[in-house]
Amino acid sequence: MDIDYRLAFDLAPVGLALSRQRTMVDCNQALCEMFGATREQLVGQSFQILYPSADEYERTGARIEPLLGRNGTYSDNRIMKRVGGRLKGETFWCHVTGRALSRDAPHAAGIWSFEDLSSRRAVRAELTPREREVAAFLMDGLTSKEIGKQLGISHRTVEIYRARLMRKYQAHSTPDLVHRLLAG
Repeated sequence: MDIDYRLAFDLAPVGLALSRQRTMVDCNQALCEMFGATREQLVGQSFQILYPSADEYERTGARIEPLLGRNGTYSDNRIMKRVGGRLKGETFWCHVTGRALSRDAPHAAGIWSFEDLSSRRAVRAELTPREREVAAFLMDGLTSKEIGKQLGISHRTVEIYRARLMRKYQAHSTPDLVHRLLAG
């Protein structure tokens, strides 16, 4: 039986994108639907258009490059932004997984999958870019020291962001905050 790999890519149940130097060179229908854009609107564009801010795009790229170089793969949950459609500009939680085609040049070429988590986890509070990063790491179970190391900031600074998140989500403890973040 011959498998039509192009058809499989186009009809995959998760968003897929092929990249070169953090620019989308191809994407499938699920990715277009998730971000409210046409293939023509995405192909040739930097992944930056899928992020809530240019700063988050830059920091994420810098953070994941050494991990892609070491492991060849990377995944996390992060807040992304819809490009168009009726939900244009809406932020949503997304599970992103990527594979570098060469560990020696992690951003040179890769394949990325995107899973929309909004049906399970809503973005309820207005969060700053750094609060979104800290929230994502808290949900992964990292401590303030581990988060600080990942983000290149002190653990005390992480604790300030965690305290802000607790106020915004009206949480009484870190486990309560994580529960509220996961519940949306």
